[in-house]
Amino acid sequence: MPDRGSASLHGRPSKSSIIVIGSYVFDWLILVVVGVVGVILGNVTPNKRPFSLQDPNISFPFTVHETVTSTLLMVCNSIIPIAVVLIVVLIFVPGPTVPKDTPKSLIWKRKLWELHTGWLGLALSLVSAWIITQGMKNLFGKPRPDLLSRCQPDLANVMNYVVGFHTPADDGSLNGPYNGQLVSADICKNPDKHLLDDGFRSYPSGHASSAAAGLIYLSFFLASKFAITIPFVPQASSNDTGTVTAFPSRLRNGPVDTSYEAVRNNREFDSTDPATTKQIGVQNSVVLSLRRQAAAPPIYLLLITVLPFFTAIFVASSRWFDFRHHGFDILFGFLIGTITAWFAFRFYHLPIRSGAGWAWGPRSHDKAFWAGLGSWSYATDRKHWVRPVDEVERMTGHRADDIELGMRYRSKGDDPSQAESSGTNTMGDDRI
Repeated sequence: MPDRGSASLHGRPSKSSIIVIGSYVFDWLILVVVGVVGVILGNVTPNKRPFSLQDPNISFPFTVHETVTSTLLMVCNSIIPIAVVLIVVLIFVPGPTVPKDTPKSLIWKRKLWELHTGWLGLALSLVSAWIITQGMKNLFGKPRPDLLSRCQPDLANVMNYVVGFHTPADDGSLNGPYNGQLVSADICKNPDKHLLDDGFRSYPSGHASSAAAGLIYLSFFLASKFAITIPFVPQASSNDTGTVTAFPSRLRNGPVDTSYEAVRNNREFDSTDPATTKQIGVQNSVVLSLRRQAAAPPIYLLLITVLPFFTAIFVASSRWFDFRHHGFDILFGFLIGTITAWFAFRFYHLPIRSGAGWAWGPRSHDKAFWAGLGSWSYATDRKHWVRPVDEVERMTGHRADDIELGMRYRSKGDDPSQAESSGTNTMGDDRI
């Protein structure tokens, strides 16, 4: 895990790094606790909404052998994404933009960090969808389409269980024959309490929300790592490719703006430097029109990316033809999983279109557990212009430029003349 504090060059973790690691261990602990609460909610007797014995929507047969069992669902939404994230990170991170002289220890730190954020985001997505779905199931107590098959109703005494309006009799009383009125769940005499209680957990669909939470998150992750997005022309303020390389602080001549605008306007750069040439690439030197600034990714990568999404759709659809959920239950569950997947991905990863596949960096040791008012980022130290982590990544003898945040800062010790002319406006004069 990258160190936000004064990292030890001899491999011993510093006190600040231990604080940061501890804060993320605490994050995992919270997710585990919330997951356990979700399991407990699954064993709580839900509310049981009254129903009609003549309602065709809950008269479907009980499917003994489900298409997607709970075990298979766990494999699809958890085990497979965990394995895929591991494989992608080990093979493709940190990518081809790493300078040749980068220490292997730094590369493995980046791998471990990307793996950690990939798994942490997945866990956040799954646990969020799980606790929301379990809570809503118990609150609403909506009958499943196969409820009457589970119920085993007491038909001989049906009028004793009628709730609400009673059918008027010929003599004017309200003791008329049963005519489809709502009855309470007490009419069900099935001795299998678990099976009967589960018959009132139709809304929302847990399979749909869990499948979407795990598999759509995986689609987002793959799209980010493989740069799968609709082609677009980046804004002039955010198209500096030097800031999205693996270790921009280790570029020999500082970050080089290799964007189309920079090349087209003939900004100065060292064309003899191999690192610069590699960044710019041959294609940038021949861009002549707007349409040449972006291109569609290969179809096979798009197929790999959307495959988890299609799998989630299949899992959710199986709940319809297995008579486990009504249509709206499935759609709403899928929506819950989609929202948690998107939120969890963006919580730990840069936007797909502009993040170059990277996860956000770790929290600062000063803000590992709490940032307080007046702080706009958990990644910066209390002195926002001081970035100790760049001292670890940058080349020896180079100034500490905070280019991973898109801005460049210089400490006063790097430029005495700048320090003398800075006056009292420290923050403004340290930015170059």
